[in-house]
Amino acid sequence: MPDVCMYFQVHQPDRLRRYSVFDIGNRRDYFDDSLNKEVLLKVSDKCYRPMNALLLEAIRQQEGRFRVAFSITCCVLDQMERWAPDVLDSFRALAATGCVEFLGETSKHSLSFLVDRNEFDYQVQTHRDRMQSLFGQTPRIFRNTELIYRNDLAAHLSGRGFQAIIAEGVDRILQWRSPNFVYCAESSRDIKLLLKNYRLSDDIAFRFGDRGWSEYPLRVETYADWLGRCGPEANSINLFMDYETFGEHQWADTGIFDFMRQLPTAVLERGMRFRTPSEVAREFDAAAPVDMPDYVSWADTERDLTAWYGNSMQRSAMTSLYSLREAVLSSPDALDDWRRLTTSDHFYYMCTKYFADGDVHKYFSPYESPYEAYITFMNVMADLAQRSGYSAWVPAA
Repeated sequence: MPDVCMYFQVHQPDRLRRYSVFDIGNRRDYFDDSLNKEVLLKVSDKCYRPMNALLLEAIRQQEGRFRVAFSITCCVLDQMERWAPDVLDSFRALAATGCVEFLGETSKHSLSFLVDRNEFDYQVQTHRDRMQSLFGQTPRIFRNTELIYRNDLAAHLSGRGFQAIIAEGVDRILQWRSPNFVYCAESSRDIKLLLKNYRLSDDIAFRFGDRGWSEYPLRVETYADWLGRCGPEANSINLFMDYETFGEHQWADTGIFDFMRQLPTAVLERGMRFRTPSEVAREFDAAAPVDMPDYVSWADTERDLTAWYGNSMQRSAMTSLYSLREAVLSSPDALDDWRRLTTSDHFYYMCTKYFADGDVHKYFSPYESPYEAYITFMNVMADLAQRSGYSAWVPAA
């Protein structure tokens, strides 16, 4: 029977306040601490506190046979330290069980690999150090922001202590192959690839509370049967999703917490095991290399970069931001603010895609429109350039 590997992404961005052209040169408080605190406390009540308690109880009840993994950004950790230290303590309690793995990623949930590899390396190491200091773990599995992956990511990380990279099991790449096997990177065969089973993941993350879904309401026995039918020859069914799925995206009244409370027993009773990503990577040989010459991600129906890099506003903002890096490196006063601006959410808010994915983008954005997001971001950029003494800076076309 295949193993079940569950990984949850925990992230909250530092959202910008409304920052107009008249604020440039006059105020440096770019971030909306009131809104950021409000959102963190709301999500902590709806998701982090109850779900962490549920997972801890499941680990104890199953005597360590239930195992999960987290990728948690420094953005949300900073917010927890300021406004919800008990939530951070609950993650420490999960780490102390020995049944929870913490993965590596960029500290600011950034798109730096696309633009500046030096900044990428800095953020990866910063995040790695934070995981060691907070949870006593040095990550061995890497999860790039939004599961963005291409062959050269594996080549870049080769020899840096990572066993595997988590990526999306994209149909156009896999074609006839199953995501339920361990693969290796085409560009660097010492790096394994753990690919998300997006159908079974999305049954929980997106479809669970949909009353129009043919499987609604999803019973845990039904779902566990689906997992068991993935085939005895499969290695691991990788269920990867946002942690905020539980209680925030899928509200408590959908039954999502009861579902998760019952899932460990249902899976174990069917002869399957729970494994963390590093356990899966260690226990299975790669079935074959997978070639991904173009970027893939787990976002939207296209599963590419267009959620953050698909229009001229996003590309202009990205180019302008990274053109400031050398200037802010010599200006410690501005450097932390600059790094907080690298968070991918700022570019996500500028997305002009609608149709199938429009409601998702609007749900997450604090702005009335993508254009408001762009204008706010570029006004902040103009002030940051002044602070950094970069008088030659102009927005990229």
